[in-house]
Amino acid sequence: MSTAPVQPFLPFALPDIGEAEIAEVVDTLRSGWVTTGPKTRRFEEDFAAYLGAPGLHALAVNSATAGLHLALEALGIGPGDEVITTTHTFTATAEVVRYLGADVVLVDIDPTTLCIDVDAVERAITPRTKAVVPVHYGGLAAEMGRLLALARKHGLRVVEDAAHALPSTSGGRLIGTLDSDATVFSFYANKTITTGEGGMVVTRDDDLARRVKVMRLHGISRDAFDRFTAKVPSWYYEIVAPGFKYNLTDIASAMGIHQLRRANEFQRCRQAIAHAYDQALAGLPLLRPPGPVVGDLHSWHLYVVRLTDEARISRDSFIEKLFAAGIGCSVHYIPLHLQPYWRDRYGLRAEQFPHSQHAYERMVSLPMYSRMTEADVLRVAAAAREALLG
Repeated sequence: MSTAPVQPFLPFALPDIGEAEIAEVVDTLRSGWVTTGPKTRRFEEDFAAYLGAPGLHALAVNSATAGLHLALEALGIGPGDEVITTTHTFTATAEVVRYLGADVVLVDIDPTTLCIDVDAVERAITPRTKAVVPVHYGGLAAEMGRLLALARKHGLRVVEDAAHALPSTSGGRLIGTLDSDATVFSFYANKTITTGEGGMVVTRDDDLARRVKVMRLHGISRDAFDRFTAKVPSWYYEIVAPGFKYNLTDIASAMGIHQLRRANEFQRCRQAIAHAYDQALAGLPLLRPPGPVVGDLHSWHLYVVRLTDEARISRDSFIEKLFAAGIGCSVHYIPLHLQPYWRDRYGLRAEQFPHSQHAYERMVSLPMYSRMTEADVLRVAAAAREALLG
């Protein structure tokens, strides 16, 4: 008796690394300069040029978590201050506030976009509030026009968590070129471009950029690359602050240089996959993710569906059935108000965040990466149909 061939496991995410990235990494290894050096500088310059707005500083760091920490530190956030962010995010967005001794104030999300609810932000402002950290969830930009206007009204600083948002736009402008104090991107392995681990802090503020540059490498007063490539003796340095070890290596930057050149291509691939999902999943008891406002761009870092009340199975059972069919899924995110540290520290209850809680109980992130094929999408859709209706 013949049996159908077993299909290979379809992962939730895979990086898309080409020969140019590999060749650049090999060149870096052969150059003898593998830590922060000429390729990191080139990556920073290329990144600022890609965003295209005048006066931007792009500062490479070893993770978006490091970038958020550095940006808030440079803005003077500290003990006694409050920083507002969304409960519906990865813990890194909030934990950096605690690094600085400040308090986190979590608010709910918009039930449609799953981005931070600007009205909830306004209600949460107190005399201690110093900053807001919006998250562009899944690659869909938050309501930045309203949020920036609210921040100006109350004298608040804004640091965008843009880990999902390259190359997303808001009001026709690329995220990273808006009027916030800083924007932080991630280049983790599953992001829209990758350096393996890595991130970028983008700002127009010269003082903030100087502070980030010093603090990302031990608080040293001079750039290490400048010291080690000088043509005259240049061994002397001064420690001007108790900094961190947050620099990005040239090995990682070598990947980033070529990944950045493919960012628009990757976005087009992801957008096509999202449209294919929209068609293939039509008619199922699933709420599909919203697209961008007309005229704007969605990076489609994630494709998140939510089971509707008509679904015959639970979210957890749905994930188990897809896994049994050889398909990897994830959940973005288990909200912070459910995590023991945040829940217990601030006495949080699920009913304070009804939209995030409702979404969490029903959401599944389906496979999404630029190397996916139409056949992969149809395979996921068929497994979803069988799980929900079979």
